[in-house]
Amino acid sequence: MHPAFFVFTNPHFLEVFSIATTSHEINEQIRDPQVRLISEEGEQLGIVSSEEALRIATEAGYDLVKIAPNSNPPVCRIMDYGKFRFEQTKKEKEAKKSQRVIEIKEIRMSPGIDTNDFNTKLKNAQKFLSDGDRVKVSVRFRGREMAHTEIGVTLLKDFADKCAEIANMDKAPKLEGRNMSMFLSPKPVTPPKKPGKPKQPKPSPAAVPAEAEPAAAE
Repeated sequence: MHPAFFVFTNPHFLEVFSIATTSHEINEQIRDPQVRLISEEGEQLGIVSSEEALRIATEAGYDLVKIAPNSNPPVCRIMDYGKFRFEQTKKEKEAKKSQRVIEIKEIRMSPGIDTNDFNTKLKNAQKFLSDGDRVKVSVRFRGREMAHTEIGVTLLKDFADKCAEIANMDKAPKLEGRNMSMFLSPKPVTPPKKPGKPKQPKPSPAAVPAEAEPAAAE
């Protein structure tokens, strides 16, 4: 979440102040001897006492808000604080809506998996990856199958190869206990390039009419 920024200038002073979005001292809470005051339009009004700053804000029908408490002196801005907080809350809600939690989906197989089951699990994994989720693919060994763990390596690498167009292998197949697993992550989607404008053919030079031959003298 980005803070709001305010800029004000005069011929001798240039500074950018960010408004924190956590908590603010407003109006009578501001007890600093002096503050640097900014109007609601962003104009610098100079260094005044807190009482004078509050009087100016009140007469304008706005709040006095301390936006840069660590400056010397602190910076206060005249604004509609209720409107400011409403807009900030709205932006926070919109930002949360746009955020997507990346989940880790798991696909489990056995060393003796048949082709149809393999293809079904492959389609599921490809769907998860297309949706933007990571996928953990595991092979579970039972009993004497532990003597042939190379089958799991081959199976997982084959699975990864078939997802190579849309996914990267984050972690190569690794055996932990009786499970061998690997992780696949979706490849970043690059927006398609805009087609270039077709080149217009250069117009052929206009034919220059031949000069008329002078009439023969009689």
